[in-house]
Amino acid sequence: MAEPLLTIENLRISFPSEGGPVSVVDDVSFDVGREVVALVGESGSGKSMTGRAVMGLLPRGARIEALRMAFDGQELTALSPSAWNRLRGRGIGLVLQDPKYSLNPAHKIGRQVEEALLLHEKISAAERREQALEMLSKVGLPDPERVYSSYPAALSGGMGQRAMIAAMLVSRPKLLIADEPTSALDRGLQDQILTLLRSLTEELGMGLLLISHDLQQVSRYADRVLVMRQGRIEEEMASADLANAGSAYTRALWAARPSAATYGTRLPVYEGGR
Repeated sequence: MAEPLLTIENLRISFPSEGGPVSVVDDVSFDVGREVVALVGESGSGKSMTGRAVMGLLPRGARIEALRMAFDGQELTALSPSAWNRLRGRGIGLVLQDPKYSLNPAHKIGRQVEEALLLHEKISAAERREQALEMLSKVGLPDPERVYSSYPAALSGGMGQRAMIAAMLVSRPKLLIADEPTSALDRGLQDQILTLLRSLTEELGMGLLLISHDLQQVSRYADRVLVMRQGRIEEEMASADLANAGSAYTRALWAARPSAATYGTRLPVYEGGR
């Protein structure tokens, strides 16, 4: 069996408070290979904080502990700030929720897609442009030349998200973390973006950690699903097994997914404890 790209063992994240440390991620362990792994949970479950820990982007004041947190054989907890800068973009990429806030409105798309190449690759300006245009085309943007020369305000939400994905993938990272990458899009565009991410994961031979609150959606695109609750992994399973989950909490989430059949009815509420 191939060595996982990302291995996390006993990850804990806490923040100081007047009453003592407050734990937001507690004893989380999982790995990600060259596959799509979904990290799913309700708001406040710790899923986004876990993703930011992998990127070295935790908020100031956060305390992180882990028995092991390794990417491609490299221990992440021991990295210096300069080593993190070398890793981000080239080794691990991050796609956030809304391109309106992730793309710089003052710079053209081409410059923003080329930024990772400028930081990590010693190539000419012509080569950077060629690779940026190639990636803009690969993510399904029509007329890449026009998009390359456009400002973010000229793009629709779906086009902006594709441009952001191009910017994260142009330097061919081994692992992409996508934190709610479709939450700002309508359902049709959500499916297009997730289909794109799934196909690029396979084409580029990378791993994808997909962070989401939508259990029904990730069941169609992920290989494995990790369900988080109150800072812990509640359950792990193949996405095909979600309908037969062992955890009462996961079953409640699955039963609460909206559909035409449940329209106008009260969705079930999970009232169990930890």
